Amino acid sequence: MTFLFNKNSHFNLANLATFFNISAGIMAIYFLTHNEFFAAALFAWLAGGFDIVDGKIARKYNLSTEFGIQLDSFADFLSFVIVPTMFIYFAIIDTKELMLFTPLVAFAFIYYVISGLRRLIQFNINAEEGSVEKYFTGVPTPLGAILLWVVYLVWLTGIINENIVLILMILIGWSLNSKIKIPHP
Repeated sequence: MTFLFNKNSHFNLANLATFFNISAGIMAIYFLTHNEFFAAALFAWLAGGFDIVDGKIARKYNLSTEFGIQLDSFADFLSFVIVPTMFIYFAIIDTKELMLFTPLVAFAFIYYVISGLRRLIQFNINAEEGSVEKYFTGVPTPLGAILLWVVYLVWLTGIINENIVLILMILIGWSLNSKIKIPHP
């Protein structure tokens, strides 16, 4: 079991937590495609929990590596970019595409995914093993996912319609690569 605390093991404890993040994201997608939104939300939040845990473990046990940084970003792309956009699509937009302005629907989803991917790539380029900045520049993808979750909850109240959801999705996508400073917890 020494591999769990071996920095060079791809299956060290920090990376295993990241693999659980990925697994939870995959399960969220499964439930989304079956219109089981409560179960999908539980797995999405579970992925978020594993994302917090993997970083804490990596720092506490000095397990941060280039592999782990890349793996974490792939997990974040799945769990905090793909899953929330699929959640918005399946829970709100699905079957309403023809009633909405189709180019706006396509633009909102493509823009958000590309913005999330760009943000994660830029984060990796700037990341150094074992170091943590005092603040993020731009909204981190987990916070972007939470903001999309809030948009969904507000939509459930009937206060906003699907077009506003799409516009907010574009604004949140923009914020991922903005110059907004967010303190690192």
